[in-house]
Amino acid sequence: MRFTEHKARGFSLMELVVAMTLGLIVLAATAQLFKGGMDATILVTQSSEMQQSVRSTLNLIAKDVSMAGSGLPSGGLSLPYGAGAVPSFFAVDPTKAWLANNTYPTGVIGGSAVTNYMFGIIPGPGNGMELGGPANITATGAPSDAITVIYSDYAFPLNQYTASFPAANPNGDVVNFAPPAVPPAGFPAIQSATGIQVGDLILLQNTTGYAVGEVTGLAPGAAGSTNITFANGDPLKINQSGAAKGNIKYIIPGGNPVANRIWVITYFVEVPAAGTGQVPRLMRQVNGQTPSPVADNIINLSVTYDACDGTIVVGCSAIPNPLLAPYSPSQVHKVNIQVMGQTLNSYGNRSRSTVLTTSVSTRSLSFKDRYQ
Repeated sequence: MRFTEHKARGFSLMELVVAMTLGLIVLAATAQLFKGGMDATILVTQSSEMQQSVRSTLNLIAKDVSMAGSGLPSGGLSLPYGAGAVPSFFAVDPTKAWLANNTYPTGVIGGSAVTNYMFGIIPGPGNGMELGGPANITATGAPSDAITVIYSDYAFPLNQYTASFPAANPNGDVVNFAPPAVPPAGFPAIQSATGIQVGDLILLQNTTGYAVGEVTGLAPGAAGSTNITFANGDPLKINQSGAAKGNIKYIIPGGNPVANRIWVITYFVEVPAAGTGQVPRLMRQVNGQTPSPVADNIINLSVTYDACDGTIVVGCSAIPNPLLAPYSPSQVHKVNIQVMGQTLNSYGNRSRSTVLTTSVSTRSLSFKDRYQ
């Protein structure tokens, strides 16, 4: 019987190298495909979040702009002026001033001389960068705009309280607010979660005229009333009992006032200091309260204004600053808002940006019948 010897034969070194090379190529391609898919997913997610953030930001600004001037006297009103007065501020809280140019307009505006004047809209072209931060946004190489809008708060019924000037406070630094004798169900108290807070602005009106005060304190008064203090030295420099006109003291002879809370809202861009890991964000500052972030990675806010009325020959046009002749903020009929957002810069030059624009027709900030 004859046996045949079979020798086991394995892979040669060359075959093993070729097989390993092919396997690595397939593995690398698979890994690259997986990474590309993950990158695409992240970019799509970030783009979606960016667009949602920009859209919600635009909607919030548009809502405030649509209310500009509501509840204010037609054309606006003067804050403290004359002998003893100093400029009043917006975009300031007890900790700091947030913008470089943050005083109310003074000068000849729209053909009228105004001093420390509160318009329903105060433009801030190129003035939208936080004070103390960089002059420009790195992504755009340019500054952002700011915009300030002022309107009455119709949610809290301060006008249903009976306001009076106590005889013991002839400078108007305290105003007493008494609730209705029989308040309706659910009538909110002044010192409540939705009520008046320190830093709020109150508009007072009587037969003498208008005055605005910044709340510096609240305390219980007699018979369930509340004493609201408007002391000098407030952060916004609204309370100036030493000014000749435009302050609460000036309107006291006109008798008990009707009061409303007003909102002074400023939008600007904050660029956090290097090394903080934070990105540029749009901020919203209300009255004398601390600003709150609206949205991250907002790299530009651009605002122009369509300003016209029957006295302007050149007609309506989109202008960056209606404080310049021959215009006035009271002649603004439409506000054009552009917000630019950017995705988180996690992938270098793969970050994406988007721009959304809207136009808001304002209320009649200054009624003028050109046929009269």
